[in-house]
Amino acid sequence: MGIFAKFKASWRRGFSHAGETLSEEYIGQNAPKRLRYGLYLIAIVLMLLVVLGIYWSNEPEPFSVLKDSNSGLPIVVGVTTTNTLIGVVDVLLAKPGGYLSNDLMPPAIWLDNLPNWEYGVLIQVRDLSKAMRESFSRSQSQSTEDYDLSLAEPRFNVDHVRWAAPWPESEYAEGRKHLQDYAKRLSDREVFDAQFYARADNLRYWLGTVEKRLGSLSQRLSASVGQRRINTDLAGATGARQSTDSPQEIIVKTSWWDIDNVFYEARGTSWALVHFLKAIEVDFHDVLEKKNALASVQQIIRELEMTQHAIYSPMIVNGRGFGLLANHSLVMASYISRANAAIIDLRELLSKG
Repeated sequence: MGIFAKFKASWRRGFSHAGETLSEEYIGQNAPKRLRYGLYLIAIVLMLLVVLGIYWSNEPEPFSVLKDSNSGLPIVVGVTTTNTLIGVVDVLLAKPGGYLSNDLMPPAIWLDNLPNWEYGVLIQVRDLSKAMRESFSRSQSQSTEDYDLSLAEPRFNVDHVRWAAPWPESEYAEGRKHLQDYAKRLSDREVFDAQFYARADNLRYWLGTVEKRLGSLSQRLSASVGQRRINTDLAGATGARQSTDSPQEIIVKTSWWDIDNVFYEARGTSWALVHFLKAIEVDFHDVLEKKNALASVQQIIRELEMTQHAIYSPMIVNGRGFGLLANHSLVMASYISRANAAIIDLRELLSKG
């Protein structure tokens, strides 16, 4: 046997002996029972946290607007929209894992997809509660705002990631309670201080906010691949000015770290809007039918429902527009842009006599 072969055999024996010694000393049968049981317990806990995190990351299923509105109260104009808003808040607070955006403990601390989904839903809750307070419940600009809606709307605007008092969960639950009180008064035919005015101008007010939200999301989703855009900030505005000068061309690109965040925010936004638009279709049925706009609302709902299809990829892929890999953000932007264009047409249709 050569010198090299003898050295190799000796090295293997020494390494094997060292491995056995380490194994016996740290994790072998001769290790202290507390250490071994502690390692087993840590491994089991980590595995359970991973499974729990996967379960909590499942997006909630849609619910029936009409079924949710059947709460034992008389169905009058506005009850369906109000109860749908309550139902969306219920999902936000009572889904598996509860409200996750402000959790500091595992597994919620390392989850980011569903907290961004929650934020998208919450933005729509805020917008609709604001529209109900400022427009849907008021007959004129000089009329008095509803008491319960004036208390509900600011509670939904508490910082969604705040982990100290005031806690978002308790504030949102309090806002939900005020919405329930409004719905009860709305259904009581002997009480006249709670009203819901299903008018075309009120609907246009809320749709204008939705239009801007979807337009912003569409731009952020499309910027996943980065592009040079012409500055159109003052296009078509004769004599308009802005605070500081901007370049003629702007490079817009969503950060790689934010791509999945924007994607799931768009998923949450679309999920909430599907429910709200279905409720609007019920409460504003006569107005929409008179304007021959029911089909437009149904098409908007159809476009937004397409954003809720199951995602079969383990991660949000950010391929080039015409590259080999898909770009989930561009697909989402396509559906949202189509829905936004339909909302613009719907608002124009509602403005006509």
